[in-house]
Amino acid sequence: MMKLKTFAALLVMTACYSCQNSAKEGQDTQPASEEISVRINTSKKYQEIDHFGASDAWSTQFVGTWPEAKRNGIAELLFSQEEDQEGNPKGIGLSLWRFNIGAGSAEQGEESDIKDEWRRAESFLEADGSYNWDRQAGQVWFASKARELGVEHLLLFPNSPPVNFTKNGKAYATNGESNLDPKHFDAFGEYMVQVIRGLRNKGLEVDYISPVNEPQWDWSDAGQEGTPFFNSDIAGIARSLNKALEEAALSTKIDIAEAAKIDYLYKEADKPGRGSQVQAFFDPASADYIGDLSHMGKAISGHSYFTTSPFQKAVSQREELHAAVAAVEGLKYWMSEYCILGDNGGEINGNGRDLGIDPALYMAKVIHNDLTIANASAWHWWVAVSPYDYKDGLVYIDHQKEDGNYYESKMLWALGNYSKFIRPGFHRMEASTSGSSSQTPDILASAFQDSQSNSSVIVLVNLGIKEASISLDINGELLKNGKIYLTDKEHDLEPVVWTNSDHLKLPARSIATIVTEE
Repeated sequence: MMKLKTFAALLVMTACYSCQNSAKEGQDTQPASEEISVRINTSKKYQEIDHFGASDAWSTQFVGTWPEAKRNGIAELLFSQEEDQEGNPKGIGLSLWRFNIGAGSAEQGEESDIKDEWRRAESFLEADGSYNWDRQAGQVWFASKARELGVEHLLLFPNSPPVNFTKNGKAYATNGESNLDPKHFDAFGEYMVQVIRGLRNKGLEVDYISPVNEPQWDWSDAGQEGTPFFNSDIAGIARSLNKALEEAALSTKIDIAEAAKIDYLYKEADKPGRGSQVQAFFDPASADYIGDLSHMGKAISGHSYFTTSPFQKAVSQREELHAAVAAVEGLKYWMSEYCILGDNGGEINGNGRDLGIDPALYMAKVIHNDLTIANASAWHWWVAVSPYDYKDGLVYIDHQKEDGNYYESKMLWALGNYSKFIRPGFHRMEASTSGSSSQTPDILASAFQDSQSNSSVIVLVNLGIKEASISLDINGELLKNGKIYLTDKEHDLEPVVWTNSDHLKLPARSIATIVTEE
């Protein structure tokens, strides 16, 4: 990382970008306007931010036992909130860590039918019904390190119930049917409580438990652990889990329902009995109403997959989602899983590892739309550590179980433009661009405020192929200075100083976070 310098000096290095990068993210946008006005209104507040997170599946089961210096280096990139002597962030300061509770396919080995060993997962529950707390040691190490480095929240999620309870004795489903018999709902609930207790004994307090994952998909191809569920199944599981949590006097909250796509939250779509989940779980008139359970969290969660393009459809889906969630008093929305899948209407393809700025900018656009249109109060990436040739990782590693190298991606630092600075308890504020919405074709603007210190965080994304000149107005006063952290082709969340200028020169194809004091 570079040393702290003035923003003017930075522009000398970044103003001569080649236009070749525009062929991907910026291919159907016009060059950024010469002057853009961004206005922040601190009196108009929206959602409170709960956390930014990522998942430990599946690599940390191996990476968590790598040589200590390497796993510490990866953990620092993900969890640290500190800066070095030159002001460079050591990491992106995630505020939530997602811990995958395995179903036992790892113990089954090849008999699990899951061909990719990295997608199998251990279970704390043994075949004889006892618990082995030495299992999932690599994941426990990462969760413990997250807590040590200041990550505020821990969430547990199983992709499948333990194979001890499943209908077919496997961690994947048969013929697209639920793999858990209702007679085992109580046992499944008790199992999850025992895992919470077991991790507590290791010094890990569990804030949230998410008992089902993407219940709309069939999960019958043995590609990984998973099972579908109808809404009625999910309601039954939640009631059993709530009872077990009450009996154990635990404070852990239940997170429902990790919808596979956000439209399943507000309409039936193509999955009758598995959609319209806001209404199903939080309308008192619904047979599957669980909103009154004592341990039910006041949020409903969904995944942004397959809903990020084309632009207008992505916007309209998030508007519909926000309307459905807002209709339930006190209910929040968590965007609880995303990575770049599919071809996204030709905008960007999920195949192929890319450590560069193009996927980072696409990620930033998704984060922006989820926060400013869907009003998400949490945003979680999928796998924090990836061995794959895919756009799914924040940190990438060699595909080796015992040791290897690790690599930072621009997606890591793009998420850091949000996660490091927008902390739990911040509120989103109104941000308008050139007098209209929170975005122009190229410039995305969002703003957040710490209610205790009144300091502001403004995130600007320039998707265009030209430098943009930005005037920042906060409550009618022109902002002329502030500390800026820049992510672009050349820089990884690096600090620069902007002083005594009416306009901020935002480099092409970049993400900038401006931190101001009261």
